[in-house]
Amino acid sequence: MGSRIMESHKKTLQKLNNFDEAADTILRMIGSIANVNTVFIAKNNNCTNEIIKVLNEKDELIHTGDKLPFDQTFCSLSVNHGHRALVIEDILENELTKDLKVTKELGSGSFIGIPINYENGENYGTICGLDTKSIHFSKDHVELFETASSLLSYVLELDAAHKEITNLSVPLVPITEGVGILPMIGTMTEERQKRMTEVVLTKSQELALDYIVIDLSGIGKVDELVIHSFSKLTNMLKLLGITPIITGIRPEVAIQTTNTPSIFRDITTTLNLESALELIGFRLEKH
Repeated sequence: MGSRIMESHKKTLQKLNNFDEAADTILRMIGSIANVNTVFIAKNNNCTNEIIKVLNEKDELIHTGDKLPFDQTFCSLSVNHGHRALVIEDILENELTKDLKVTKELGSGSFIGIPINYENGENYGTICGLDTKSIHFSKDHVELFETASSLLSYVLELDAAHKEITNLSVPLVPITEGVGILPMIGTMTEERQKRMTEVVLTKSQELALDYIVIDLSGIGKVDELVIHSFSKLTNMLKLLGITPIITGIRPEVAIQTTNTPSIFRDITTTLNLESALELIGFRLEKH
C-alpha cells in the first residue's frame, strides 16, 4: 500500500521544495488512509524529543512543540528498534511501554513508529502513529510508514545538498584577520540574494570581520533588484560594525546608480580588489 500511495501522489511529491513541505504532505497522506487518530514527526537530540509536525484527527493527543525527555518517549523505543517499524498494539500490556509516564497519561492505545535517518545513518527523529484505541496494524500500515520514512530521509539529504550548494554560491573568503572578500559571480536571483544576505551576516560575525570587500565584477546581469539587495546588505553590515567596501563596479552599474544616488551613499567604492586592500592598509608586492 505504501509504495502505491506514494506513486499515486508522485506529481505532488515532486513539487515539494523542502523537508517542511514534505512532512506536511506526508502526514496528510497517512492521515487520510491509515485510520490512526494521530500521526506525527518528532526530532530528537538524544536528550529531548520535540514534536515538530502533528496531525490529530479527533482527540488532541499531542501538539506541535511538545517536548519530553527522549528516553521517556515511544520515539526512543522506535529509534532503538532499528530500521524496521516498531508496532505496539497495546501500550498497557507491552513490556517496553507499560511503565512509561506517557502510557499512563494516555490510558490505553496503540503505537507504530519508525526512525528517520540521514544517509550516513545518523538519526534525525521519527515518524509515528498513535491512538488511544486498540488498532491492529497490518503489513500495509508497516509498508506505509516505512515508505514515508524513506522518502523523508531522501528529502533531508536533498535539503542538505541544497544548503551546501547555496553556501558555495556565497563564497565569503577570509584573507587575513578581520578582512574577508565576497566575490560575486554569475546571475543573481531573488532566492540567491536572500541566501547571500543570511550567509554573509552569519559568517562575518563568526569570523569577527572588520572589513568585507564585495567584488561585483563577476556579476553577469545587473538590475534594480540586484542593486537594492547589495545596498540593503551593506547597510546591515554597517549596523554590525563591519565596514563594507565595494569594488569592481562596471560601467552599466554606475549608470544605473546615477538614477538612485542614495543607493551607495556613504559606502566606500574602489576600482578593483588591489585598491580596496590598499585602502584597508595592505600592499601587494611582486617577488
